[in-house]
Amino acid sequence: MIELSRSLQAALLAAVALGIVLLAWRGYTRFDKKGELEPRRPGVVRVGVVVALTGASLLALTLIASSGHSKGLALVGAFFSSNTERIAQLVAALIVGGALRLFRAGMDTDNARWLSGRTGARARLGLRVLGATSLLAALAIVILWGAVLPIQPTSKWILGGVLFGAGTGYLVAGSRPVRKGLYRALGWWWGGLVGVTFGVTATLTARMPVGKGASFNPTDQIIRFTALVSSVVFLFFVLSALLPLALDALERRSFVPHVAARHVRASKSGFLTVISVLSMAGVAVSSCALCSVTSIMGGFGADLKRKILGNNAHMVVDASRPGGFGNWDDKLTQVRVALAPYGGAATPVAAGEAMGSSASNTAGALVRGIDPDTIGQVIDLSKNIEVGSFDYLRDPEKLTALPPEEIIGRGPGGEPYFKGPDFRQPSDVDPSVRDYLKKQTRVYPGVVIGRELAKSLHVLVGDEVTLLSPMGELGPTGVMPRSRKFRVAAIFYSGMYEYDVTHAYVLMEEAQKFFSLEDKITHIDIRVPDPERVQEVRPAVEAAVAASAALDEAPEGGKRPPELRVRDWMEMNKNLFSALKLEKIATFIILSIAIAVASFCIVCTLLLMVTEKGKEIAVLKALGASDNAVMRVFMIEGVIIGAIGTIYGVGTALAVCTGLYWFGVRLDPDVYYIDRLPVNVNLSDYAMVALASMLICTIATIYPARAASKLSPVDGLRYE
Repeated sequence: MIELSRSLQAALLAAVALGIVLLAWRGYTRFDKKGELEPRRPGVVRVGVVVALTGASLLALTLIASSGHSKGLALVGAFFSSNTERIAQLVAALIVGGALRLFRAGMDTDNARWLSGRTGARARLGLRVLGATSLLAALAIVILWGAVLPIQPTSKWILGGVLFGAGTGYLVAGSRPVRKGLYRALGWWWGGLVGVTFGVTATLTARMPVGKGASFNPTDQIIRFTALVSSVVFLFFVLSALLPLALDALERRSFVPHVAARHVRASKSGFLTVISVLSMAGVAVSSCALCSVTSIMGGFGADLKRKILGNNAHMVVDASRPGGFGNWDDKLTQVRVALAPYGGAATPVAAGEAMGSSASNTAGALVRGIDPDTIGQVIDLSKNIEVGSFDYLRDPEKLTALPPEEIIGRGPGGEPYFKGPDFRQPSDVDPSVRDYLKKQTRVYPGVVIGRELAKSLHVLVGDEVTLLSPMGELGPTGVMPRSRKFRVAAIFYSGMYEYDVTHAYVLMEEAQKFFSLEDKITHIDIRVPDPERVQEVRPAVEAAVAASAALDEAPEGGKRPPELRVRDWMEMNKNLFSALKLEKIATFIILSIAIAVASFCIVCTLLLMVTEKGKEIAVLKALGASDNAVMRVFMIEGVIIGAIGTIYGVGTALAVCTGLYWFGVRLDPDVYYIDRLPVNVNLSDYAMVALASMLICTIATIYPARAASKLSPVDGLRYE
């Protein structure tokens, strides 16, 4: 989830308001101008009773919850919060089971012989009772769940009042003759009500906490999910309201678009109508799936790229052989001068591999010696600190006397662990004794480690960690690894498991001593403002490195200075991003085949329509319509069918993916190691999908349109 700006929230609410007005006007136009009446409808009465009872129950439960006598509801709310997934699965099972039972009870007895006769009548009655009971049980659970949600009571009052008023209106409307067109108008007005729901839930979602510190709350998840679903349904209603306006605009144009639009609107045989709807639905589902998969795959790729670029340098200057390089001050200065016109930054790093050991476990680590004053300009280490403080790395003496309220770690659910009082130094102890005990506490250099490395070593902020270097000194029994103790200054969370489980940061001077680098460093890390344009900055850095390396002279009788090389993030991660790009292209091609399969329905629809409209085609040709005009009529008709499916599919995918990007689907970071589902809404990808879908649908119309143009007037009117 992202934090929406005020201007974007205002624009979103304005668009929702326009959609609600459009649906209200569309419902008003559904009334019959002659004032004819429709008979009573018992089904509408039953729906009204259920909706009114739902609203009344929600109002009653909200009143009980706000009165202060709600211990039972508090227990129910705690139970629902701790069993959210199970209750959601139970509700879904009850809805599906009830719907299936009602469907079986309404089956034709000719197709279900066991439902015929007196026994069959009893079976149908039993199925109806079981189905209605399942649906009512699911509705009761949903009502109770909504009543115990920890949201503002005003929202519950509004929702309950709207449901009660709508149910009462349906009850009154179904029990008496009403003006013709009222029920169709109510359908559009329900769409407007969904728009109101989307506006309210979107406003509530915009006020929810975002960021790494936001806890996983099931109630927030329900509100976000409601906003997401209501946005998709509301968009469906708005597109359905705009479709007649678009067809009206086509009919007001020339002869060919007028006939094609009228063909799409004209009443057809039942089978042909089903084929037409299936054609639109097939194209819509295929294009929606293609857009959604592209966005989610692009989101994972963008999230991976963001984490890699946030935890690694955009360019690295290192030596071609191990051991590091000296005279790095001049080289660093030359690199910074070369980066100045581009706004880049550089920092020295001394890195090496080591083994981390605590009192209870060991783990491998990549130790990086850094300059604390400039490392924040190159990587996001200081921003990723979860517990502890980056200042403890500069001043490790503070780690020996942490305050009791200091957070030194977090549990599996994100709960904080506090330092607490030091029982070795009670408050009533003599000050001289306290000073003596404080002097006995050894001050070790600080180290910043990843969250997963801290879990592996079972350490918190302030605990001691021993690092062992494989490059040690020669002893009587061989090479002895060098070991040194450090104290955990902070724990960071980068979002990349590979970094959090291996990386450890210490001061550069400590790393140089630990790895016996003397005054050398292993590489220079560089960051540029725009990582995608790193190739434009690389020649300047290479020239600066080459100029500074030319001044190095080989010592007499010694080795030549190591050659320095410059590598950027695209070169170092070429295989990874090439694989992601290839996977995205392959997915696009495979799902495009689904659109091609859906276009076969358009071919069948047009061929059947040519057969059904043979007489009309013959009349048009007899009146002077050319073969080209008839061909264009059916091509435009197929394009309209494909365009309707494409707009619905791409629009639905855009609403779903934008809702996922704005409102977010929170994930448990302890399970998935990401706090939300990554989604990347790229309008160019959506435009490419729409273009590919329209191209496939247009090609599919060529053969049936050509068959219609070849029909002669004599063959069309021979048997009339």
